[in-house]
Amino acid sequence: MTGSDREQLASMAAKAKDAMGVETLDVLADRGYFSGEEILACETMGVTPFVPKPLTSGAKAAGRFGKQDFVYLSDQDVYRCPAGALLPRHMTPVEKGMTLHRYGDRASCAGCSLKSQCTPSIERRVTRWEHEGVIDALQARTDLAPRAMRTRRRLVEHPFGTIKAWMGHTHFLMKRLPNVKTEISLHILAYNMKRVMAVLGTKPLMEAIRA
Repeated sequence: MTGSDREQLASMAAKAKDAMGVETLDVLADRGYFSGEEILACETMGVTPFVPKPLTSGAKAAGRFGKQDFVYLSDQDVYRCPAGALLPRHMTPVEKGMTLHRYGDRASCAGCSLKSQCTPSIERRVTRWEHEGVIDALQARTDLAPRAMRTRRRLVEHPFGTIKAWMGHTHFLMKRLPNVKTEISLHILAYNMKRVMAVLGTKPLMEAIRA
């Protein structure tokens, strides 16, 4: 059992794709599922993810420019900073198995009138993952579908809110993981049965069970 959603996007999308018997699939997920490697894995198996980026910029929190304020120019392989300077690539380290490109220009930063709004260091460096093009594409399509996350909340949060209300917002009655999994499975089965009856009615449900 994994306690984090960050490494679950591709595997859950694959299961959904197999269950639905489709070749391609659009997947909506919240910020907790955001991972460059998982998004890349989705792209390679015919899944198009819509996942907002986490709001974790330390620079933005401190009132300075964030990475989103720097524009990547793919034809030149440089970043354009908020002051208009071009930051070339100057090193490519590998960290945690990921190839990263670092961009910066100490000379441009030294005489920049916006430096206090950008970085307290000698120069501002911008890091770009080698596959960050898939992240850029994700951001572009998410921007073009502003209602996608609202749709996700309506579809996904409703079941959990309903089940919590049924449980009385209390702890599970059972202890140990296998028992708790059984308990929540029964809650989910009850929810699904009631949902089917509300949408289709009891007669079609009974006919489907008999079939």
